[in-house]
Amino acid sequence: METNQPTKVTVQAVIQAPVEKVWRYWTEPEHITKWNQASEDWHAPRAENDLRVGGKFLTRMEAKDGSMGFDFGGVYDVVNLHEAIGYTMEDGRRVDIAFIDQGNETKVIETFDAESSNPVEFQQAGWQAITDNFKAYTEQN
Repeated sequence: METNQPTKVTVQAVIQAPVEKVWRYWTEPEHITKWNQASEDWHAPRAENDLRVGGKFLTRMEAKDGSMGFDFGGVYDVVNLHEAIGYTMEDGRRVDIAFIDQGNETKVIETFDAESSNPVEFQQAGWQAITDNFKAYTEQN
């Protein structure tokens, strides 16, 4: 019997900040717009976040030169304060994020269903770049 289970991809980082700060910077729109891009030629000019089960989020991602852009959004399935977030993207793929409190640092592990139109390695590199931007932004602010 064949199953069409999506490939799961994981990215992670250890952020030198307590879990309360990491959670706030991950979830508050004024911070999301500062770190949520995979490269310097992209930015996130707008973010909305209704952080509750059933709540929706949306981040507008655009090339800085205006050549392209898209809305990244979904609906929350899991919200456990300072511990876990789970959501379903608009295309039905799942994302699960764990926030592991390690005292003055926090390990963030994000697992997502890969999509089928781009190589898995490309997707992992992009999501890891965004996670690395989050780490740098959170540690510097």
